[in-house]
Amino acid sequence: MYLLRRQTQNQPDDSVIREAKVAELRAALGPLSGRRLKYCTDACLKRYLEARNWNVDKAKKMLEETLKWRSTYKPEEIRWAEVAHEGETGKVSRANFHDRLGRPVLILRPGMQNTTSAVDNIKHFVYLLENAILNLSEGQEQMSWLIDFTGFAMSSNLSIKTARDIIHILQNHYPERLAIAFLYNPPRIFQAFWKAVKYFLDPKTAQKVKFVYPNNKESLELMKSLFDVDNLPSEFGGKATLKYDHEEFSQMMVDDDLKTAKFWGIGDEKPSIHPKGGLFPGQR
Repeated sequence: MYLLRRQTQNQPDDSVIREAKVAELRAALGPLSGRRLKYCTDACLKRYLEARNWNVDKAKKMLEETLKWRSTYKPEEIRWAEVAHEGETGKVSRANFHDRLGRPVLILRPGMQNTTSAVDNIKHFVYLLENAILNLSEGQEQMSWLIDFTGFAMSSNLSIKTARDIIHILQNHYPERLAIAFLYNPPRIFQAFWKAVKYFLDPKTAQKVKFVYPNNKESLELMKSLFDVDNLPSEFGGKATLKYDHEEFSQMMVDDDLKTAKFWGIGDEKPSIHPKGGLFPGQR
């Protein structure tokens, strides 16, 4: 018994092992500079390790692919003026409330799909992922999603290919950013779309997707455990009203664009153009 206790005491705890893995991954990446160095925080390295079950070689490969993608796609350089037309209906927006754990919330409304360009849809989504990350609280690494199916129709939904491309970007370049996604009361016609899309989800991501139905008490309780019903819009069974004011949201995004430029050290002197022409109020 004494020997067993002694062996247990001599074993490093998980936190020590994980910190060693982070240091090993950082060493394997080699010297970093500029935006790559800023991106590769210890918290970032932990997310990639978590996504690859703490296998350093696999996490290194994944992270290097992300760094390559970011160097060409340049998500931190996307500005609201480039994607504002995609957001006119509020099909994807950052909520003005957080979940109970203080995580930012993205509201997705596929029934409000308003464009057909796959490239612009993806760019708009990536922009809002970056914006949600910009607005993470200190020590927070994840966000929550609420998906409202009001007005959903297969004819107006994203194509399977576009959905697949978005899933690829989320899973491969934003690992462990999604904490949970609530699909609230999806109609039966969504099942066919979900069946096709689920094929592209890795098991870890699939586990984070929760279907919520008004007549299913267990699913409602899970949702209420993470959201204050006073903040939650009625579309998700809460008491608040879901309002999307494109002008107001646009101004908030333009203000955040300045924060983004400052964070990444980008000279962003060019003014953002209002979707309807002219400058935003704060730039006049």
